Amino acid sequence: MTLSSHCLTKALKTWMKLSSFFSSDPLSEDHMIGYLPQYDKPYWVGDCDIPDGCEFKTAKEMFEANIFDGRSLKERWDDVVLVNIGGISVNDLKRSWFE
Repeated sequence: MTLSSHCLTKALKTWMKLSSFFSSDPLSEDHMIGYLPQYDKPYWVGDCDIPDGCEFKTAKEMFEANIFDGRSLKERWDDVVLVNIGGISVNDLKRSWFE
């Protein structure tokens, strides 16, 4: 399932957490991104180049940070494969929302 970066930001604010991987990676390693509005830097990324993940003040900062094998989420956008949104598998969401 593909989403625009704008839709992904809206989904984060609604569901708080997304899991994805990059189709171009040799291993399908999950990367978690999330949103916790109660924090000064509400956008967070786990499983990236930064040990223990990192946080960002804005979605734009998160999308443009070179933290996925030295490249940004923006640069790698065409390779993003969503696994789950808010803990619900993308396949289940597609079946319930789009069929």
